[in-house]
Amino acid sequence: MPFEPSFESLKTHKVPQWYNNAKLGIFIHWGLYSVPGWAAHGGDLDQTIKSGGWKAWFKNNSYAEWYLNTLKFEDGPTRQYHNETYGSDFDYDDFVPQFNEAVTKWNPDEWAQLFQKIGARYVVLTTKHHDGFTLWNTQIPCPRKPNYFTERDLVGDLTNAVRNHDMKMGLYYSGGLDWAFNEARIQDVHDVWQTIVEEPEFVEYSVAHWKELIDKYQPSLMWNDIGYPAGADLEELFAYYYNHVEDGVINDRFPQRPEGEPQEGEPLVRPESPHHDFVTPEYSSFDTIQEMKWETCRGIGHSFGYNRNEGDEQLLALDELIHMFADIVSKNGNLLLNVGPMADGSIPENQQKRLEALGSWLDINGEAMFDTHPWTRAEAKTSHGLDIRYTQNDNNLYATLLGTPSESQIIIEGLEIPSDATVQLLGHSGTLQWNQDGSDLSIKLPENLPDSSAHSLKITGLA
Repeated sequence: MPFEPSFESLKTHKVPQWYNNAKLGIFIHWGLYSVPGWAAHGGDLDQTIKSGGWKAWFKNNSYAEWYLNTLKFEDGPTRQYHNETYGSDFDYDDFVPQFNEAVTKWNPDEWAQLFQKIGARYVVLTTKHHDGFTLWNTQIPCPRKPNYFTERDLVGDLTNAVRNHDMKMGLYYSGGLDWAFNEARIQDVHDVWQTIVEEPEFVEYSVAHWKELIDKYQPSLMWNDIGYPAGADLEELFAYYYNHVEDGVINDRFPQRPEGEPQEGEPLVRPESPHHDFVTPEYSSFDTIQEMKWETCRGIGHSFGYNRNEGDEQLLALDELIHMFADIVSKNGNLLLNVGPMADGSIPENQQKRLEALGSWLDINGEAMFDTHPWTRAEAKTSHGLDIRYTQNDNNLYATLLGTPSESQIIIEGLEIPSDATVQLLGHSGTLQWNQDGSDLSIKLPENLPDSSAHSLKITGLA
């Protein structure tokens, strides 16, 4: 039955099983900002806000995709880099021909092969970031800047490649901010909401863009960012989407500008979206199992867009990445892990190594992550203090050890299993010896257990 353009009707939409089961998606921030590919590396978003506040964040923004806004701080590090590299008279829009030339070398199938190989189930591409430049040759061009789109249909080419490799394709669109329409510098969190474009021309423009993306590409995720104009009819837009994409999902970043202004310390993305299928913490997570589906988005480093200023020391360590992923999945979340390609589509080697290492771990332990759901609790510890994360499917319970035990016999505190249950270690043949010691479970591990970021135990036989 078609959805009606009302929130009452929209709220009957059920999150499709593919999204619940997917667990791992790849986010891609790619655009004009990929040409300079530079930002200061002051730290992750949440850390920087806690230590220096929002004003420090915007002036020294770690997000390279915010290059145009950060460039407007005359005494900031991005302006200094830009002047030294390109000259003070070089305008941001002068990157357009360079980007259009660079992307002619890109092979979307290589991306899709890599993402499928590491186990990703879906991909989300930035079709238009806050600078307003679009990655498809839209029929609704920007009225403020001529030819402000790619000559090559990057959105279409990647969509086809991703689907040819049996993954879902989602599309990101900056629905609230567009610096082609509003050039005001954002220097505090209050400015974010004050600079959301509310002009009727932009309302019509942004809605038409979303409908064009829906009609041309049928995105499985409608991934908006930083609010939406108050004048837009979201009930009609969301119904249009659900009625055109049967298995689609909508994120929580469509809040329309509230009355009054946000107060100091309030989050960049407000949670009061009138309708959504999942919530999207950024560079952060939840401490407990959530009833509503959620998705953490973050870069492999401090930035989403490519940042040539980031070395290995700014990127997630492999242990940290795998532990974070297991923790997110145990609490009903997905990880949307970002890749920041260079302008020509090359994925930096240090980012690619992290992806491939995650994929190698998932080759062995993916059964404990994909197509699972949270158990009655997410966390536990061994008697030696090693953290554990639980997941479940059918009558199987998975206990993922976040590290390699130093002992050959581990005791999982507070875990009781049926007497006829079997215990296996993923990646090893045969079953493991175990015994119940009161409310604790004692398991004998295989000899010469290789060092790994995490190991997953499979306990079969739960009711």
